[in-house]
Amino acid sequence: MDTVSLPDLGNATRLVIKIGSALLVDQDGLREGWLQGLAQDVAGLRARGKGVVIVSSGSIALGRRVLGLGTGTLPLEQSQAAAAVGQIRLARAYEQVLGPHGVITAQVLVTLEDTADRRRYLNARATLETLMSLGTVPIVNENDTVATDEIRFGDNDRLAAQIAVTIGADQLVLLSDVDGLYTANPKTDSSARHLPIVEHITPEIEAMAGDPVSGLSKGGMKTKLLAAKTAVAAGCALAVADGFVNRPLSALQSGARSTWFLPEGDPQAARKRWIGAMKPRGELFVDAGAVMALQSGKSLLPAGITKIVGRFGRGEPVAIAGPDRAILGKGLVRYTAEEARQIAGHRSGEIEAILGYPGRAALIHRDDMVIG
Repeated sequence: MDTVSLPDLGNATRLVIKIGSALLVDQDGLREGWLQGLAQDVAGLRARGKGVVIVSSGSIALGRRVLGLGTGTLPLEQSQAAAAVGQIRLARAYEQVLGPHGVITAQVLVTLEDTADRRRYLNARATLETLMSLGTVPIVNENDTVATDEIRFGDNDRLAAQIAVTIGADQLVLLSDVDGLYTANPKTDSSARHLPIVEHITPEIEAMAGDPVSGLSKGGMKTKLLAAKTAVAAGCALAVADGFVNRPLSALQSGARSTWFLPEGDPQAARKRWIGAMKPRGELFVDAGAVMALQSGKSLLPAGITKIVGRFGRGEPVAIAGPDRAILGKGLVRYTAEEARQIAGHRSGEIEAILGYPGRAALIHRDDMVIG
């Protein structure tokens, strides 16, 4: 255990930061001073070329104050109304603290369905990828105004883990009202020992999880362990850290107490394994030029397609075969079988004229493909 080094935020390429409600909102409203400190940390990461996505709670907590809904559990319709009011204020708050640092923010609202359905998953991934490529910091939250219990994540710990998987992040930081995992509840057990690093999530580790300690926070250590299991399986390291300190990301990088859950492999390899294990719904045959392009790590463009077999929808897995009919690999296709047949053999610039709307340039993006 002592020989294992802790992950370093400075080494992250893509980083997801989850902000708990209790950090953003207290009994007096938005904690503006704390948020300004967080903005300094985020701006510093962006200045060093890191891709940053923030998954933020707080919309319901902000909205219920404005609507005078008081404390305690709200019925679903009141929670959705509070979210609708609070989300505007939450987005504005991030814009106001990050804007002075030259950081553009974007609002992204999702539900569980958006990550469970492959077509929606690809759309969400493409949107987040584009936003990050344009230098923005997406602010992600669950779309509480439309989500019902059946399509909810229910807590932003697990949402943050799914976003980390979606964008291929190598690190996820859960800023919360606890400074990590203990062998027991330190508030009730004086012998509880803090665990700075977890190499494997065993049944013994899972048994250490407790319940939420804050009246504003939905997620306890149990949800953080569920998030950790999702993240590490996708090659993403996850930290649970105390967010109440000023400049919490700087504090974490400087060695503040936290618990790091170590990843299993790297994000890209985990994603390739996931795609490779899928059962193809069809086949795309490509010409020799496309074979060379794919083997050099490029995306599959419509111009290289010679034949399409099967019926499939957007986001579904297909096999890719060369002129000799040998299978080259698999990928998640960005068009339906009917659309793919229409644009096969054509240049990407012709897609809009053929389909009647602007589509994506690649039939299968290289990040959604495994070759060999």
